[in-house]
Amino acid sequence: MRAFLKNYRQSPRKVRLVASLIKGKNVAEAIAELDFLAKRAGLPIKKLLLSAVANAKQMGVEMENLYIKELRVDKGIVMKRMMPAAMGTGHRINKRTSHVNILLAEKVVSVKKSRASRKATQGKQK
Repeated sequence: MRAFLKNYRQSPRKVRLVASLIKGKNVAEAIAELDFLAKRAGLPIKKLLLSAVANAKQMGVEMENLYIKELRVDKGIVMKRMMPAAMGTGHRINKRTSHVNILLAEKVVSVKKSRASRKATQGKQK
């Protein structure tokens, strides 16, 4: 269950702050945390997460079982602009963009065997 956000107009360094907060968390916890986060990247990442959850529902996976396996923020294109400066010169301004990739995975619930059931199965094998 993947979703992509390409050419998001904020620098990757700032978006990674938000991404590192929710990486590895349960989907419900991540959505709750993004709702109250005071960062601009919070809303687009929340929309991306909900898009990935919708993709998972299409495949028949329940939202309660999902967690964020991978959340990668890569560098996108850099738009180069000029700012007039003193004595007829110009300084370059880089307007950076980000590519955000999210990968959701399903938590596997492991069933632990009790000691009594282990001994019973070992006794049958001998």
